[in-house]
Amino acid sequence: MRIADRMSRLGTETAFAVSGEASVFAAEGNDVFPFHLGDLDLATPSTVVDGAMKALRDGKTGYAPTAGIPQLREVLAADVSASHGVDYTLDNVVVQPGGKPTIGKFFMTLLNPGEEVLYPNPGYPIYESQIAFNGGIPVPYGYVEGDDDFEIDFESLERALSDKTRLLVLNDLQNPTGAESTVAEHERLADIVRRHDLHVLVDEAYFAMRYSGTSTSFVSQPGMAERSVILYTFSKKFAMTGWRLGASIGPKEIVDLIAKINVNDESCANHFVQYGGVAGLVGDQTEVHGIVDELRRRRDAAVAGLNAIEGVSCFTPNATFYVYPNVTEVMSRTGLNDYEVFRKAALHATGVSFTTRLHFGGALPDETDRHIRFAYSGIGVDRIEEGISLFKEFCES
Repeated sequence: MRIADRMSRLGTETAFAVSGEASVFAAEGNDVFPFHLGDLDLATPSTVVDGAMKALRDGKTGYAPTAGIPQLREVLAADVSASHGVDYTLDNVVVQPGGKPTIGKFFMTLLNPGEEVLYPNPGYPIYESQIAFNGGIPVPYGYVEGDDDFEIDFESLERALSDKTRLLVLNDLQNPTGAESTVAEHERLADIVRRHDLHVLVDEAYFAMRYSGTSTSFVSQPGMAERSVILYTFSKKFAMTGWRLGASIGPKEIVDLIAKINVNDESCANHFVQYGGVAGLVGDQTEVHGIVDELRRRRDAAVAGLNAIEGVSCFTPNATFYVYPNVTEVMSRTGLNDYEVFRKAALHATGVSFTTRLHFGGALPDETDRHIRFAYSGIGVDRIEEGISLFKEFCES
């Protein structure tokens, strides 16, 4: 069988491979602590469920408008405008079946073969996959450890710029590091974008999934809303990972083209689910706050447990549901210097299943520190404490 050449450029989410391995290990009778996958084990708020159920009963089961139902586009535009300090209308919003479709459609709309895209590494692996699949050249930039958070490595970013650079991907608040860009970082990035005439994919999947302070957006910088497309998803804030509802938010010229891709791809997002999204945005937020409160407890338990391990250091992120501890000393001390050897040894010795830095892109040339990612979205506080206690024994043995 002859397979299209482009398929060789398509990557995957390697975290799912870790999940499969952990499932096999559990099926053999072992106790597994699932820190590997960023899925939520918390219930979708009843406001969302009731809104979708009412829509089902009202017969909202056929095709929806390609760009999304006007009610959802309007309330989403108003909500994001208020939180970002910009002026979006429904014409700036096109609904997607999840947050992820925005990534590929952004590149399909704006990227020509041979053009370069700056993307974060470590970062969500679908960026690199979709850049390459769409004929672009993925060019990574990294992060460095600051005093209390990871920071964009502007030296690597500036070095990576060339006359072929067309687009920039910014994941803020970031998977896997939990990094939150400061206003100063946004200002510096905006200056780079203006000087090099770039457009930006602003992945804000975790914008509302925060535990203290207030999120700020890159699109709030002067002139950046006109150059940026926001990836918005209902998956995190509303615990709707399996519902598949999100949106692309940006300049009308780009949004209209993404809607055109919708026609050629899935036609439209699920009709009745969109009414659930409306209900979630305009309804009572008590259950939404409850999700964040529970995740905050889990974050605190994970950070405390990891920082209690000799040779491990872990920042306390203000958002997302990931921690990204530095395990350089532990890997060196145990002699398990290979990421996969270390990960599998920990799984088989303790049942603790996590992903490593290499599940989020290849290590950069000047990278020396070692990191792993613990997701706490699908595991309760008691199990977090039990699992990390076993991991501590493993690391210190």
